[in-house]
Amino acid sequence: MPVKLPPLNALRAFEAGARHLSFTKAAEELHVTPAAVSHQVKALEEHLGYPLFKRMTRKLALTEQGRVLFPVVSEAFTRIAETADDLRGSGDSNTLTVSVTPSFGAKWLVYRLPRFWEKHPEIDLRVHHTIQVCDLRHDDVDVAVRFGAGRWAGIESEFMLRVDYTPVCSPRLLEGENPLTCPGDLRHHTLLHEDDYDGWTQWLAVAGVSDVNPRRGPVMNDITSLLQSAVDGHGVALGRLSMVARDLEAGTLVKPFDITVLTDLGYHLVYLPGALEEQKIRVFRDFLMEEVGAEGA
Repeated sequence: MPVKLPPLNALRAFEAGARHLSFTKAAEELHVTPAAVSHQVKALEEHLGYPLFKRMTRKLALTEQGRVLFPVVSEAFTRIAETADDLRGSGDSNTLTVSVTPSFGAKWLVYRLPRFWEKHPEIDLRVHHTIQVCDLRHDDVDVAVRFGAGRWAGIESEFMLRVDYTPVCSPRLLEGENPLTCPGDLRHHTLLHEDDYDGWTQWLAVAGVSDVNPRRGPVMNDITSLLQSAVDGHGVALGRLSMVARDLEAGTLVKPFDITVLTDLGYHLVYLPGALEEQKIRVFRDFLMEEVGAEGA
């Protein structure tokens, strides 16, 4: 008869929260929000039928049941991680697993991979595309590319590509009944939003445009789909310059205005401390940095 386990994600949230006695510190380690950790722990408590934490003002403490469960869960995760490391070490040492977002893989990395394969045929490169933030301590991933400000607890990060935004659209929108000749002309066109309305709100403010509603138009959580809608002429998107370079070069997208919003966000290469001592990781890291430097990104 199969063993019925509690939800594993909830167990991971509990273990981290119990080790730190802080949902905030657990969230930093797991790369999620404190609310997500609290939600997972609550789900585990409901599954088990008893509380695991005493929630006090600015402080957490384990209940009697939590004190019993914690060392069991902690030891189990440690043994799983150690066994996975042993198996990975005894397997194909030339396999390198890289985690990237689908948009970064499709819009930047894919054009450069043939050069890596040509230079390093001895490395079996496996690129995993996901919108989920991987946990380098537990997932079977050697290095990852993350988007953000570059401050993540417990891992090393190196800046790769800064993200600056500017409107991009199909060349067709520069002609026709309502051609895009100045930022105010955006009121005649659909605004395409990535995740939320913040980007267009900021850009319109920088451009000094007050008569265009930044909250109209569809919101998409996938950059590739967003840019394809722009290529097809369905609206104007805010393009990350590092991600639309190929489309601009090919002419499938154009920049109707020379106004760019600078940010402190970007793409970063992340790995565990000491990972660069492993040759395959160091080789891949050096390759990416050479590619970034070659294009002056």
